[in-house]
Amino acid sequence: MEKIFKLEGTEDTPQVVFDISKNEFSLSGRSLPEDAASFYKPIIAWIANYIKNPNPSTEFRINLEYFNSSSVKQIMVLLIQLEEITKTGNEIKIVWCYNENDDLMEIKGSEFKSILTIPFELVVC
Repeated sequence: MEKIFKLEGTEDTPQVVFDISKNEFSLSGRSLPEDAASFYKPIIAWIANYIKNPNPSTEFRINLEYFNSSSVKQIMVLLIQLEEITKTGNEIKIVWCYNENDDLMEIKGSEFKSILTIPFELVVC
């Protein structure tokens, strides 16, 4: 398994940084890919491999300015997948960052939090 997975962000796709050795896991920017399933497929595949041998503690940061409806499903798949880490006896925490005046992103974060069973923190960034 690759220890580092990175995708540079574009106007329509988020920056992705997964670095096992630095214990850095983040998704940031905008998520508006034309085909969200295809865009997120390698991300979800990488996380599936990571879950097999995760760090003792993983903090996954999400700092999205905006995402479209097709990205919602893919982000949810990713987050549900991260819940599997607890089955390995390791810890996982999601940190959802949003701008102070962005009520929509705060609400979306709260919706994800209500579905998940893992620690999920909403933070003004």
